[in-house]
Amino acid sequence: MKKSTLVFSFFILAKFLLQYIAVHPDFELHRDEFLHLDQARHLAWGYLSVPPFTSWVSLLIQFLGGGEFWTRLFPAFFGALTIALVWDLVKRLGGNLFAQSLASVALLCSAMIRLNMLYQPNSVDILCFTLVPYTLIRYFEHKENKWLYGMALTFALAALNKYNIAFLGFGLLPALLITKQGSLFSNKHLYYSILLLIVLILPNVIWQINHGFPVLRHMELLKEYQLVNNSRLGFWKDQVLFFFPSLILWLLGLIYVFTSRKTKKYRFIGWTYIFTMGIFTYLHAKGYYAIGMYPALIAFGSVWVSQWIPKESNRGKMEGNTPPVVPEMSVTVIQSLFSKKKYLLQTLILIIPPVLFSFAFDLIHPFYSPEKILESPPPYSKLGLNTWEDGKEYPIPQDFSDMLGWSELAGLVDEAYAQMPKDGRTLIICDNYGEAGAINFYTKTPGLEAFTMNADYLYWFDLEEPVDNLILVWMAQEKITDREINFFEEYKEIGKVTNPLSREKGTTVHYLRGAKVDVNSILEGEIKEKKQLWEERD
Repeated sequence: MKKSTLVFSFFILAKFLLQYIAVHPDFELHRDEFLHLDQARHLAWGYLSVPPFTSWVSLLIQFLGGGEFWTRLFPAFFGALTIALVWDLVKRLGGNLFAQSLASVALLCSAMIRLNMLYQPNSVDILCFTLVPYTLIRYFEHKENKWLYGMALTFALAALNKYNIAFLGFGLLPALLITKQGSLFSNKHLYYSILLLIVLILPNVIWQINHGFPVLRHMELLKEYQLVNNSRLGFWKDQVLFFFPSLILWLLGLIYVFTSRKTKKYRFIGWTYIFTMGIFTYLHAKGYYAIGMYPALIAFGSVWVSQWIPKESNRGKMEGNTPPVVPEMSVTVIQSLFSKKKYLLQTLILIIPPVLFSFAFDLIHPFYSPEKILESPPPYSKLGLNTWEDGKEYPIPQDFSDMLGWSELAGLVDEAYAQMPKDGRTLIICDNYGEAGAINFYTKTPGLEAFTMNADYLYWFDLEEPVDNLILVWMAQEKITDREINFFEEYKEIGKVTNPLSREKGTTVHYLRGAKVDVNSILEGEIKEKKQLWEERD
């Protein structure tokens, strides 16, 4: 086996190991992951929250048996594919094994470990953000039109995964126009590839049209409740932190793209970064939206750094060119010293990112058990990690809090369901999609399925059969009303989520048996009202 293959295999194995080491076994899946997993039960060409690609992956996870292992494997796999893509890109740019290793280390010791630990569209998003410049570089390398179709397929996959790719497109277009690569627009295959892209994403566009473009409503809600708390300075602070162990590397990559003669035909990569980041900054985007901009820059930076270290062959020229007064043994000793110095320098450069990353590894990942976090809280505030999307500070990062209390909640619902009469239909309605998805994932009751009037679950209700009993799952601030209680013959509170670090702490499971009114008509009215918020626009 070739040395390069062994080294590459080492980095891929390290990627998978780090992904599983980063998450303590006591942490469960994240609330968003449950929603994506449940989409496999309700396949469609679109959803309120995301395009359909994630549901297809969820179907594969379901086929493999489900569970936390398979759910966490796929984002790690997409992260490994990103490393593989950058590995080959470095080679295409003329980089050696050291350059490939340096780029791989930079990607391993970065925010991509945290991002690839969650089953969300973000991992595929970063892969596609990297694949777009890769396909264009391959095209400009030999002007092979197949890479234009490869770019179209990449944009299609990205658009069917997460609409974030549109911002890269808006940045790429002017970048190509202002550089010599603008000649690309005279190639008819570019327009054929764009036609292919349109055909591939058309089913999702039709779905959006038929449902009143809920993506626009989703963006409104995002802007109103989340992006409003983001500052432009905070966005750029995140850019520094995401790859802080290798910050100098992507900065060098940007400089190399703009200044080197060797990269003249790749100037559009640098301009794409500038235009896209400008759009993100203007829109108060979340910092992680831009993570996909960096793997390609890291590839260029790694190649440039490797060029600073003299090649072995250059020193080999000493043989036959040394004065006769220099003994042959001295030449051998000098070459050996040069060789040792070279590998010492390469080793030093390669170990700097892991050393720096190790200082923050336990802070940016749910590495410690919840018990240890309670007993001795890590200094999350030093990196601003415990500031949630509402702009307030909490004991632990929001993502960590969203990974606790779920199995406890599912256990309470199972307990309530077991107390219900066997005849008649019992419907479980939750306050949010995290609760509904977690119950469906962790329940031990066969056939049990929870719903919510939140997110995509709004379209999954089946009210053809009369509802006789309800199990309501309300968050701590949501109180059950006397009106709701009086609709049923019996009411009791089953229990509450007690995990002190869980975002769902205090979430209560309510038992309501024997409906005295037409529950279905009430629910149908509420569902219709909720759908109007998504489908009807001013």
